[in-house]
Amino acid sequence: MLARGLQQAGVEVESAGVITTPGIACLTHSKKFSAGVVISASHNPWQDNGIKVFGRDGYKLADETELEIEQEIFSLLAGNGDSPATAFTLTASAELHNAYVQWLTRSFSGSGRLNIIVDCANGAASAIAPEVFRLCNIRSEFIHNSPDGRNINENCGALHPEVVASEVVARKADLGICFDGDADRALFADHRGVVVNGDAVMLMLARQLKQRGELAKDLLVATTMSNMGLEIALKELGISMLRAPVGDKYVLDEMKKSGAVIGGEQSGHIILSREATTGDGLLTALRVIEVIAGSGKRLTELVGGLKVFPQVIKNVRVREKEPLSLIPAIWTRIEEAERDLNGSGRVVVRYSGTEALARVMIEAESKEKMERHANAIAEAIQAEIGA
Repeated sequence: MLARGLQQAGVEVESAGVITTPGIACLTHSKKFSAGVVISASHNPWQDNGIKVFGRDGYKLADETELEIEQEIFSLLAGNGDSPATAFTLTASAELHNAYVQWLTRSFSGSGRLNIIVDCANGAASAIAPEVFRLCNIRSEFIHNSPDGRNINENCGALHPEVVASEVVARKADLGICFDGDADRALFADHRGVVVNGDAVMLMLARQLKQRGELAKDLLVATTMSNMGLEIALKELGISMLRAPVGDKYVLDEMKKSGAVIGGEQSGHIILSREATTGDGLLTALRVIEVIAGSGKRLTELVGGLKVFPQVIKNVRVREKEPLSLIPAIWTRIEEAERDLNGSGRVVVRYSGTEALARVMIEAESKEKMERHANAIAEAIQAEIGA
C-alpha cells in the first residue's frame, strides 16, 4: 500500500527485499535515494510492526518531522474511509542487497580461528548474516534464522541473550552473538556463557580507538541507562563520557554536537559514526570479532576492566504517560531515592518510547538500597497510573 501510493504520486520506489534497518540507512545514503523506509517489529513482537524512516543522508528523521508525517498519514486514512487497498508488489533488488553486503565485508581484517554461534532472532539478520560471515571466512553456526513472520524476537535474539550464551557453553564455542529483529543492535556472550552488553562493548571499542589515536576528543556518548561502572572505567583510561536520553537517535544527536565518534546503549546499539549513520548490529559484530582476533585474547579479558554497579530495572504497565514530576506520590519517592543514594548510585525513571510502560532503573553500591527504592517507586507508579 505504501509503495503503491508513492508510485501513484510519481515517486520511484525500489525494494531491497528483506534486509536490516541499518542496511536501509546505508543504501539510502550511498545510493542517493531521497528517503529509506523500513517495516519491522524491531525489538518487539510481530504484532508491533512499525515504520522507520531515514532521510537522504541516511540519518533518522527529527521527531518533529516524524510527527508531521504521522499526522498527514492519519489525515489521509481518515479521508479514504474503509476503502480496501489495491494489491501491489515490488521485486527485491539483488543489486541493493549485494551493495550492503559488500559494504559490510569490504574492510573486515580477519577472524582468526574463532568458533562463533550467531542468533538471528528470526528477523532480518537471517537473510544476510550467514552470507556476510561466509564471505568474511568466519567459522559460525546460526540459530533462530528461520523467520515465519510471527516468530521474530520470540524467546531468542538480543531480547534473550541467555539463549545464545547457553549454546556457546553447550557447543564449546569461543563467542556468541545475538541480534534483535531488525539487527540494529548486537549483544555478545563469552566462552563461559556470560552475557556481554553494550556498555562492555563500548568500553572495549573505545579503548582500541584510543590506542590507535582515533578516539576524537577522547569522548564517548552513552545514555542515562548505562552503568556507572562504564563511566568509571572510561575515566581511568582518560576518556570522558557524556549521557544522552535513551534512544540511538538521541545518542547520535549528542555525538554530532560533541564530535564523538563512538556512542551507544547498554541494549546493544553501537554507533561508529565514521562508518555508519546509525547503530548496525552486523558492523558491531565484525568490529568485535576483529578486536578479539587481533588481540589474541578472549572477550572475557577484553572487557575485564568494567566493574558493574548492581542495577535493577522494573517495568510498570501504565494507562497514561503524564509527566512524573506532576504526580506528587511518585515524584516524592524518586526524590527520596536520590537523596539517600547521594552520589553513590543513580535513579532513572522514564516512559518507554514504544510501549505503555514506565521503566524504573536504580543503581547503587548497596543492593539493599537498590531494591528498596526500585520497589518503592514502582509501587507508587502502579498505585497512581498503573494499567
